[in-house]
Amino acid sequence: MVTTRQRPGGPLGPIVSTIPARKPGVVRVLVVDDSALVRRILCDALSKHDDIEVVGTATDPYVARERIFQLQPDVMTLDIEMPRMDGLTFLSKLMKHYPLPVVVVSSLTPTNSETAWRALALGAVEVIAKPGSSLAAADIVEELARAVRAASQARVETLARTVQAPPVARRPAIATIDATHKVIVLGASTGGPPALERVLSSFPADAPGTVIVQHMPEGFTASFAHRLDSLCAMRVQEAKDGDFVTPGLALIAPGGKHLMLQANGARWVARVKDGPRVHHQRPAVDVLFESVARSVGRNAVGAILTGMGRDGAKGMLAMREAGAYTVAQDEATSVVYGMPREAAKQNAAVDVLPLDEIADALLSAARRSARAT
Repeated sequence: MVTTRQRPGGPLGPIVSTIPARKPGVVRVLVVDDSALVRRILCDALSKHDDIEVVGTATDPYVARERIFQLQPDVMTLDIEMPRMDGLTFLSKLMKHYPLPVVVVSSLTPTNSETAWRALALGAVEVIAKPGSSLAAADIVEELARAVRAASQARVETLARTVQAPPVARRPAIATIDATHKVIVLGASTGGPPALERVLSSFPADAPGTVIVQHMPEGFTASFAHRLDSLCAMRVQEAKDGDFVTPGLALIAPGGKHLMLQANGARWVARVKDGPRVHHQRPAVDVLFESVARSVGRNAVGAILTGMGRDGAKGMLAMREAGAYTVAQDEATSVVYGMPREAAKQNAAVDVLPLDEIADALLSAARRSARAT
């Protein structure tokens, strides 16, 4: 069974598209890349999964525009560097006229990493490494499938509201908080980069030391930290093994590594480690949160933001049981209400709050716990 759809076609007459019947539970993907080799690799990788169907490919944005109308995909993968029109220009036009979940597939160069963040700011849902990067072939297959599944569940309108929200005003110092012994921990996945921007840009320069896991492949977290550092009053950097958690500094878990906290006298030190994936992720939020429950206890406050899956809920429950204050982002402001929903379901979150209330809740909890210490 097929359905047809018609629109004006200009001087060439009407264009009639034939849309194949949708298969229940199957994500329909359009692959856009100017490289025939990359298109074949991506198509082969996605076709290994029964719940994903590649319905078409395109060599540039002009072809992609027609394919989108003809095939009605659920998700599009998008290269950035293409002939006739670059990916960023196309993405900007697409989000304005035909919002669609987009996964950016980018090669791991400093320039491309920065460009990928511009794509996220325009409304792309995910960014992953292009084949030929340092990732193993098996990792690329799994990461691509995960990104496509997550994008298929994303609320593009919610993402657009988050990235288009006006900048947060810089806050004055909060010297009334004894931030030395307090730690804020954050975990996020799909839709997380703009959500983390909203939270971190709401923190003052002397906020308690902050440690973050954002599901992201190796090679992109350094540029993500650089972007956040340019936007926030706090200093933001990619975590290195042995970094101390200090007020006014936010540490981002490096892609491809787990991040944990360990007590070191009266201070906490970051440990960056290899190890098996947890919930198919490395870094994993659960790994960080469980280490925080053991090492930091009631001196921690934490939040789980938007993302697909269950990562972080178990660790957040351990944090709450250790006396920490915990928050989950609410459904209305989450791009994907997966990880926060699981945290709420497991009673791991003390509060479930809209995105723009989370920073205040975390800072207030740090202030309360500091007075109680």
